[in-house]
Amino acid sequence: MSVAIVPIVEGQGDVDAVRIVIRRIALELNLSVQFEVTHPFRVKRYRFLKPGELENTIEEAAIRATSSSAAQKCILVLIDSEGECPKTLGAELRDRARAARPDFRISVVLAHHEFEAWFLASASSLRGQRELSNMIDDHPSPETVRGAKEWLEKHIPTNRKYSERVDQPALAAIFDMKRAREGSRSFRKFWREVERILQDAAEKS
Repeated sequence: MSVAIVPIVEGQGDVDAVRIVIRRIALELNLSVQFEVTHPFRVKRYRFLKPGELENTIEEAAIRATSSSAAQKCILVLIDSEGECPKTLGAELRDRARAARPDFRISVVLAHHEFEAWFLASASSLRGQRELSNMIDDHPSPETVRGAKEWLEKHIPTNRKYSERVDQPALAAIFDMKRAREGSRSFRKFWREVERILQDAAEKS
């Protein structure tokens, strides 16, 4: 069975990075399933959380999904927790999203505190990449860092600014996902959600 995944993200860099990571996960899983990742919906977090806004976005994503010829269609929400409890807020958003479109498979993941925390968990795999220091090590507690982008900047010897638009997709293509799963609970959650979507489609093929 083929499956279409419609992502909803918030950051500029997330638009490309999330598609890259989903495809990398699918490649590692090596399941016999055809899949496509549509162009993500980009939302402003503060608006997305408001009553009615999430529901409207889910409806728009569902409309985009129905245009796909894939037999199975899923919506995957990925936003930053920004200090809130990922489990609590994630469950609340998931319930709202599924109430809005109970006919769709919908997954919600909150990167804690932000997407770049996944890079911190596997920083040693990024040595020398995007001008990062050759001495950078995995952060022992990546999801305690408020300001993962700034942490990465401190490890760029040239003192250039971290570019979400350019650096995030580039690092998403090369970070060690095994290390990220070991060090980041939210990345393990994201991996599991993508795996469940693809596994379910593979089992129905």
